[in-house]
Amino acid sequence: MTDRLGHKQTAAMFTLMVLGREVPNPELKELVGFTLTGKERTQLNDSGYIASEKVGRTFVHQLTDSGWAWCEKEIGEGTPPPPRPLSTLCSALYVVLGGFDGFLRSRKLRLADVFTPAGLIEPATAEPATAEDLETRIRIAYRELVREPRGWVGLVDLRLKLGAPAAEVDAVLKKLSSAGKVHLVPEDNRKALTAADHEAAIRIGGEDNHLLSIEAL
Repeated sequence: MTDRLGHKQTAAMFTLMVLGREVPNPELKELVGFTLTGKERTQLNDSGYIASEKVGRTFVHQLTDSGWAWCEKEIGEGTPPPPRPLSTLCSALYVVLGGFDGFLRSRKLRLADVFTPAGLIEPATAEPATAEDLETRIRIAYRELVREPRGWVGLVDLRLKLGAPAAEVDAVLKKLSSAGKVHLVPEDNRKALTAADHEAAIRIGGEDNHLLSIEAL
């Protein structure tokens, strides 16, 4: 069982989950009719489920890794959190979420494999990025994902950040790898790999590589 949250906090968590990015309070109010402030915000901050930053006069919120983990557990609860009674629509929503949870588990997918920031994927009509542009975007995405200098970042997470065609990303990464500008290695714990990890891997020298490290940023 998860640590159940109140209705408003749960709604906020699911909204941040679906959007998969930073969400300012005015946008949150437009989408779900309320803002995340006061005790309800600080409780989520203190729990480590969301990170909030004040930008100008408003707060901007984003799910943390712990927040994503909480959402993954919550969608499998089967019933809404107390207090009750709740509307039949809310109860039905949790039935749907339970089915969605089963779908993800059967395919070994994570919520982050499904929900990505709107507009992350480039339109088909957009001009293709040059190799130089894509290299810059790769470095920026790596910097946003890495947790320590020269740390390892999963290619599945990198590709989600880039939203660029796989073949173009592969070509740039192979070129950078050959030049010694990036390091690509396989995941040692193969049992931890998801279907998304396998799909995101880049094959070099007959070996699938799942992790990326860049020394100079």
